[in-house]
Amino acid sequence: MDYSKMGGAKSPSPAPKHGAHKRQQPKGKQAPKAELLARMKAAAEKSKAK
Repeated sequence: MDYSKMGGAKSPSPAPKHGAHKRQQPKGKQAPKAELLARMKAAAEKSKAK
């Protein structure tokens, strides 16, 4: 059998083998964009006041 034609071993994946990396992602619906913009504007005004 000619092993040179079969190719090399697969390189390891950067993701961990356990499921912890999947649990870190947020679940559920995202907040509406208007609500997000309102929070960002409030944070910007708060930082300007300092």
